[in-house]
Amino acid sequence: MRVGGGGGGGGGGGREREAALLLVLIAAACGFVVVLLNLPDGRALPGGVPGAVGEHTGGTHVSVKERRMVEIVRQRQDVAAQELEGQTDENAAEADERISRSPPGTKEKLWMMQDQLIMAKAYLQFASLHGSAHLVRELKLRIKEIERVISHFSSSSRVPTSALQKIRAMEMTLSKAQRAYPHCSHMTAKLRAMTHQSEELVRAHRSETSFLEQVAVRTLPKGHHCLAMRLTSEYFLLDPKEREFPQRYTMQMGDLYHHAIFSDNVLASAVVVNSTISASKDPKRIMFHIVTDALNFPAMMMWFLTNPPNPATIQIKSLDHLKWLPADFSFRFKQKGIRDPRYTSALNHLRFYLPEVFPSLNKLVLLDHDVVVQRDLSGLWQIDLNGKVNGAVETCTSGDGYHRLENLVNFSDPSIINKFDAKACIHAFGMNIFDLKEWRRQGLTTAYNKWFQAGKRRRLWKAGSLPLGQIVFYNQTVPLDHRWHVLGLGHDRSIGRDAIERAAVIHYSGKLKPWLEISIPKYRDYWNNFLDYDNPYLQQCNIHMPKVKQ
Repeated sequence: MRVGGGGGGGGGGGREREAALLLVLIAAACGFVVVLLNLPDGRALPGGVPGAVGEHTGGTHVSVKERRMVEIVRQRQDVAAQELEGQTDENAAEADERISRSPPGTKEKLWMMQDQLIMAKAYLQFASLHGSAHLVRELKLRIKEIERVISHFSSSSRVPTSALQKIRAMEMTLSKAQRAYPHCSHMTAKLRAMTHQSEELVRAHRSETSFLEQVAVRTLPKGHHCLAMRLTSEYFLLDPKEREFPQRYTMQMGDLYHHAIFSDNVLASAVVVNSTISASKDPKRIMFHIVTDALNFPAMMMWFLTNPPNPATIQIKSLDHLKWLPADFSFRFKQKGIRDPRYTSALNHLRFYLPEVFPSLNKLVLLDHDVVVQRDLSGLWQIDLNGKVNGAVETCTSGDGYHRLENLVNFSDPSIINKFDAKACIHAFGMNIFDLKEWRRQGLTTAYNKWFQAGKRRRLWKAGSLPLGQIVFYNQTVPLDHRWHVLGLGHDRSIGRDAIERAAVIHYSGKLKPWLEISIPKYRDYWNNFLDYDNPYLQQCNIHMPKVKQ
């Protein structure tokens, strides 16, 4: 499914813009229709508008105020053209780019033609209702001619003589329309109706775009669903003795590099595992610990039984295997009005129970399932955490106010304001090194449970596990070099190639995950490189490498 641009709400700025557009349209109809269309001496206003500023035209004097209104029209014409003509965002952007690269004389003529189109389309609808068939045909013809001229302009072209003829022909037709419908109030009503209709269309498109984006984010692609079903059915066809991984190491071996992945996505987990092994200097010392839910456990097991991560070792658990978890653990994170699985997933909150999930481990790296490992991670085990629990990259910069604790946590609550610094920098999740021995000593799991229960009683933070993580690990985090972990490939299109390729771990944080069709195309290959699309299971489920548009 392909989804359009973001569906951001209008906000205060949107209302001001809409009000300004309405004023411009009314002004265009009432204040100086005569100036634009029917000045007898044929001279031009500055910027290419027919008529001479400051001259008397049929008893109408063009005042300073009217000249300023002309300038406003000139500034707002691209917005009006886009909204009233029903152009797509892509076509409007191309037209704006073409105008901005055109020579000055060409720009003015293009702007004039777009002004003419706005007025012509308004008169066309008005004329259609009043049965003026000849005028309707003439307006339609002139509109097609002007649209064709605009579409054929190149960034370097001058205005051809034929285009000037079309402009003059449109001026004459608009003059006829103005003489046929001289009553300003009628035209104002028409423009108001057109503006209202355009606003309703924009509002509907925004709502539809937002809905489709959420569906795309929350819906498992058809091929992934097929893969999970096929793997699950084949897992249950195995003999019980064939459903286990060979035990080559024991959990007590402290010289292994332990990596934990909490995921319900088979292919995402496969990419994390494959990329980690590929980047490792000593992959035989790596042990992966994947924890998934009961529904996806068979599929996850079958994938790695048939695609073992040699020479590394792997262990897979289900939430159901963790008998010490509360009985309602899988459901306690559901919140009214919040359906995004990123905010309601039990696996996201399981990170706060790491010492209990891995009681025999003292140190491990936790990787989100939407990361790709590009460098050897063994150096993380050599970092001195100085008695703290968490090693993570900070997400804020010196001049950045967005990635501060105050944007996640409710500092109007006394229990928050007295314990935390509102300007504290947010640290990232997705690639973290944890000292589980120190975690146990400081009782951070107990602190998590305390804060979680407090958050259920009153609103202390935004949805999800990230704000809670900032509180639990407050003053317990050692900042890592930013080259360990680059975030934002799931929402930020501006990340430079150099920053990505220098990073040890790249993270598709955001909605646009690399396994979705709505992912950012230029970042897909970093993920696709670690998935074997010739795998029989992927072929059977029609999961193919998406083509990246150049």
